[in-house]
Order: sequence, then structure tokens, then C-alpha cells
Amino acid sequence: QVQLAESGGGLAQAGGSLRLSCAVSGRTFSRATKGWFRQAPGKEREFVGAITWIGGVTMYADSVKGRFTISRDNAKNTLYLQMNNLKPEDTAVYYCAEGSVFTTAAGRYDSWGQGTQVTVTS
Repeated sequence: QVQLAESGGGLAQAGGSLRLSCAVSGRTFSRATKGWFRQAPGKEREFVGAITWIGGVTMYADSVKGRFTISRDNAKNTLYLQMNNLKPEDTAVYYCAEGSVFTTAAGRYDSWGQGTQVTVTS
């Protein structure tokens, strides 16, 4: 099965930037969608953004539009999430995931990473 591993999380101040990486290994498909989700304590997991592996088409949650950018390096099988102008509300565990459809629904993604903590201070 596909394995995903997030890295790059840490501490940042409001207005700062952070870049998350997601290394994908094992069997995967070029048609697959890669997504980023996040979960804050006591809250449900929410969609952040997604990208199609071949075409590079992206979509984002309204809360991060204009601040976060998803990209990928197909040759390296790596997914990225560039986070700029961070806000305390962005504090959460961030997960990367893979699915077969381009969707915002977490339940439609098949494989998940372990998550990486992002903490944004005021």
C-alpha cells in the first residue's frame, strides 16, 4: 500500500511562513489526487487543499486561499504545502493524503500520513 510521511512542521509566529513536505512511497498512481488536511484539538479534520498529480490543478479551502500554496514534484514523489501569512487559527496537526478522486471530502481519501504539528503563536 501507499505510504506517506509529512515533515516540516514546527513553531511559527503570526505572519510567518512554513513549508510542509509529504514524501510518498510504495505503489501509487499518476492519476491520484494528493490532499492536505488539518485537525485542531477538539475539532473535526478539515480540508486544506488538493492537487491533481498530472495536471497540477489545485483547490483550496476558503480559509487558506491566497496564503497557502500546494505544489508537487512528480519525479521525487513529493507533495508540498507552502504556508504564508500564518495565523494562530492555522494551529493544527497537518496530514497529507492520497485518493482517487479530486474532492474535499476526507472520507474519499484512501491513504494518510501520520501528521506533523504546526503551531502559530500571536
